[in-house]
Amino acid sequence: MVQKPDSNKARLNRHTRVRGKVSGTAECPRLCVFRSLQHIYAQVIDDVKGETLVSASSVEKEFKDYGGNKVAAEKVGETVAKRAAEKGITDVVFDRGGCIYHGRVESLAEGARKGGLKF
Repeated sequence: MVQKPDSNKARLNRHTRVRGKVSGTAECPRLCVFRSLQHIYAQVIDDVKGETLVSASSVEKEFKDYGGNKVAAEKVGETVAKRAAEKGITDVVFDRGGCIYHGRVESLAEGARKGGLKF
């Protein structure tokens, strides 16, 4: 019988490999993206202290639209960039979470760049 490869396991392996190379500091924190089927989440993380500095997602109450499309991802990117700017964060390292830089992940990155984050 043919076994279908586990795509989430492959994504986690890619994410682990990327996390070995990408780390956020207080001066340049990590913008981490998680994409589910219906929502998208973004966090700005300081890995040295191990704390989340800023977060935004399509699950929040002020977010009224459907969260599983590229328009929603761009709005989440702009929101996280605005919240980061309020805390004085302008430079980040982008962590795509093992996902391909395409579609919703790319839209979130473009929204964050539009909002003022540099990476």
